[in-house]
Amino acid sequence: MKRLYQGLCAALLSLAFLTGAARAQLEIIITDPNISPLPFAVPTFVARNAEAAELAENISQVIAADLTNTGLFREIPRDAHISRIGTFDAPIQFSDWKAINAQALITGSVLAEGDGRIVVQFRLFDVTSEAPLGEGLQFVGTADGWRRMAHKVADAAYSRITGEGPYFDSRTVFVSEQGPKDARLKRLAVMDYDGANVQYLTSSDSIVLAPRFSPDGSRIIYTGYESGFPKVTLINVGTLQKQTVGGIDQNMSFAPRFSPDGGRVVYSAEVAGNTDLYLLDLNSGATTRLTTAPSIETAPSFSPDGTRITFESDRSGGQQLYIMPASGGEGNRISFGAGRYGTPVWSPKNDYIAFTKQNEGRFHIGVMRTDGSEERLLTGAFLDEGPTWAPNGRVIMFTRETSGANGAPALYTVDITGRNLQRAATPAAASDPSWGPLLR
Repeated sequence: MKRLYQGLCAALLSLAFLTGAARAQLEIIITDPNISPLPFAVPTFVARNAEAAELAENISQVIAADLTNTGLFREIPRDAHISRIGTFDAPIQFSDWKAINAQALITGSVLAEGDGRIVVQFRLFDVTSEAPLGEGLQFVGTADGWRRMAHKVADAAYSRITGEGPYFDSRTVFVSEQGPKDARLKRLAVMDYDGANVQYLTSSDSIVLAPRFSPDGSRIIYTGYESGFPKVTLINVGTLQKQTVGGIDQNMSFAPRFSPDGGRVVYSAEVAGNTDLYLLDLNSGATTRLTTAPSIETAPSFSPDGTRITFESDRSGGQQLYIMPASGGEGNRISFGAGRYGTPVWSPKNDYIAFTKQNEGRFHIGVMRTDGSEERLLTGAFLDEGPTWAPNGRVIMFTRETSGANGAPALYTVDITGRNLQRAATPAAASDPSWGPLLR
């Protein structure tokens, strides 16, 4: 498989730029956990003026980190570089990059304007065929937004080489936790996908659970306890204005999630002692009951086209996964393996449903096809739960909590093949992640 993967990478790089107007892409399907990552080089971007020097260094480092963290790429250290890129338009000495076994080369420049803007240019090259891999690109933004521009460059390089969609220029909302295990203080926080630029949205005065981004990233819906019992709450990320939505009187409402168009919210509510799924139209305020079974229905998630909902239910005697039309109904069971299944989340690519599985004293993050076939467990630990998809449907983030009196939750990511398990960077203990959309 190693040789096949390397051959696929080489074929991809040589095919992806045929002419200035024609490109071919090849999807790399990885099944071997011992693949050899694609070697690439990112020389420090050229600083076009003195004010851009530090920015050029920082942007280059973030691009390299983004690609390396996928597990699909291996950066060739800069002290091994033979060529030095003096100007952005300088001819590439491909023999120097071949000599250090680089297969992909990313070059760029940074200009700091007097008005606070910066201009970032980049080019991607297939070293093997000595040709550009797609057109060069230019991004313009503020100096404060340099990390976003680095993520955009890395996204473009990643997508051109792998054929996968981008995901670096995105954010994650999660529950930040502090304090002892039996009395943790919780508040909502958002951060860049790589842990940078953390922003706190709520105080730790009351419990917050299960935050979920809206499709455009402007709002977050979550379960809040400000009233003393769980209620679905909506918060504007920009203004931090909050409002309670869904549910009536003293009914408990929880586990909310947006529809793909952002206009509706599906959630669970306990009414007269029974927990069912409800659909709320955010514009009209109209609420529709979707399930009527004498069991617990919760953790709903829409399909990408908004026509179906997957959820967990104990109607069969234990937690299992079901799919029903978005208009409601009985639903069809899709999980049949040993153990209990919960927290299903539909992939943005519409190919898999991720879930939490508990079996024989261990918790797992797994994926299955939307018809329940091809179940595959990606992780296993004392407590793994609550998967969320990256915008491109390639990577899953989840909560892992350690055991014992000092155990604490942390965020982890894993590739859908089960490779490249990594702990995500957070300033404190963290749980309940929700990966937001690509930023605009």
